[in-house]
Amino acid sequence: MAFSSSPARKDPPPLKRRHPSKNAAKSDRLRRFLGYYLPHRALLAADLLAAAIIAACSVWVPLGINRLVSEIGALEGGSSSPQALLAPASLLLAALSAQIGAQFFVDHWGHVMGARIEADVRRQLFDHCQRLPLSFYDRVRTGELMSRMTSDSLWLGELFHHAPEDLFIAGLKFAGAVVVLFLLDPVIAWMVLAITPFAVLLALHFNGRMNRAIARSKQEIGAINERIEDTLQGIRLVQAFAGEDRERAAFERLNSRFLASRVESYRHEACFSLSMDGLAQLLTGLVLAVGAWHILSARISTADLLSLLLTVGVLVDPVRRLANVIRLWQEGYTGFVRAMEILEIVPDLQERPDARPLKVERGAITFESVRFGYGGKGDVLRQLSLTIDGGQFVALVGHSGVGKSTLCALLARFYDVRDGSISIDGTDVRSVTLASLRQAIGFVQQDVYLFAGTVADNLRYGRPEATRAEIEAAARAAHAHDFIQALPRGYDTEIGQRGVTLSGGQRQRLAIARVFLKDPPILVFDEATSALDQDSERAVQAALAALARGRTTLVIAHRLSTIRRADRILVLDETGLAEDGTHATLMVASGIYARLQRGGEGRETTEAR
Repeated sequence: MAFSSSPARKDPPPLKRRHPSKNAAKSDRLRRFLGYYLPHRALLAADLLAAAIIAACSVWVPLGINRLVSEIGALEGGSSSPQALLAPASLLLAALSAQIGAQFFVDHWGHVMGARIEADVRRQLFDHCQRLPLSFYDRVRTGELMSRMTSDSLWLGELFHHAPEDLFIAGLKFAGAVVVLFLLDPVIAWMVLAITPFAVLLALHFNGRMNRAIARSKQEIGAINERIEDTLQGIRLVQAFAGEDRERAAFERLNSRFLASRVESYRHEACFSLSMDGLAQLLTGLVLAVGAWHILSARISTADLLSLLLTVGVLVDPVRRLANVIRLWQEGYTGFVRAMEILEIVPDLQERPDARPLKVERGAITFESVRFGYGGKGDVLRQLSLTIDGGQFVALVGHSGVGKSTLCALLARFYDVRDGSISIDGTDVRSVTLASLRQAIGFVQQDVYLFAGTVADNLRYGRPEATRAEIEAAARAAHAHDFIQALPRGYDTEIGQRGVTLSGGQRQRLAIARVFLKDPPILVFDEATSALDQDSERAVQAALAALARGRTTLVIAHRLSTIRRADRILVLDETGLAEDGTHATLMVASGIYARLQRGGEGRETTEAR
């Protein structure tokens, strides 16, 4: 989607979807579905060839057995020699061998093809989710995305494998079996054809009910996944509030609903299997009855009756395969549609086609008439204008909700402004590549996120090529080296998801060390020292001061030790930029800042005691 050159946009929704007509959307998704076969067309062709061999051999086997039984009868009557059995027996053995080989190819390589396409879809989903803006994640639950990328795509692999193969085999088998039936006994053939449509409709009826139950099960398991995610991620809060019983009761309600949906699907699955077995038994009984009468009237031979029975067995298989394709289509295509719903989201925040890498020389930042609000809500920032010189240490102050963190998020273009512009060294942030913009800014936030892995892996996240010496230097600068060395395996210690094995202060110092290693020209510290004790904070503040020297630094903090030494203090309120100055000048002015600091002094004195 082309990027508009105009900086002013009127409250676009954070997420956009393409909105073609319903029929056009279905047609487009079907084309995309078939398009996933293109990179694997050679394997698809081989799979269909193997499927054709399976169908041909399945249809030919009853005729081969007919010939073999006829030769055996002739041998018993003395009109044939044993050598006459070699040709039909050899052909029958060859057909069975070819069928076994083709079946192995289909079962193995057909599933491989489906798994590869499934991996392609999952890869596209993951890549697309990486490009979606934070406004998307403000609205969508992680558990829902995980369900679409994992359980839904598992059904996709089965659909991509079985749909063309089963339809191909079913069509060939049905056509071939009908031809064989007419060759052996037209009366029985017409009788079978008359019964088959009713059996197919019955099978599709139960199959449809089973699919609806399975769809309900998918919804219920999605709700269970979300509940599990919430409970396990917040397990400390659950235990702190003794909420185990409440969580257990909530989970049991969801689990019971999921169980009920599974019971319903199993009931319809049993009815479906019974209808298939009943069809086979009904046809077998009718063929035996009519065939026996035709034998008595010398219209067919015993060998023909045996072939008819075998062919009826072949004829039931296409009905099963058709129902299986419909089931997989319901399960897999639903997952495909859910995947496409994500892939069809057009990120509101995109790079311009001519975006160029950002080159930071001084690090000067300009906000010009910036207006912004989240989603359809009111504005958080209204016509905000300010300029920060390169290399300045600037503190952002104000009550919660006035836009301090929002201002920093807009700088890194996690969100786009509604009106106005933001520039770095005179370059609009919307005209540069996102990667270069975010590489130029180092974030340390109050809510520290660490990945499952080692300490070194987490520190190296901003600079994958960093050496161990550079990692240790960054940790020393953040006063994290000593506690890292005290861990069981030092820098190679596994810290668990979100750094669960570390204290809050340790996690925060690792986050600071990660930014030290990244070494960006612009720094943003959002309450970065809030989890540190006073001794740790003093050490980190000294390191932060050294790191900030010569760099543009934005700090959101309430502690006086951080704010007092700032080159500038920007005080934000609901109207925008309310005050701008140094600590001394703002205290003399006795405005918002002075009132905030007088309250803060009381809190810090209490903390010191």
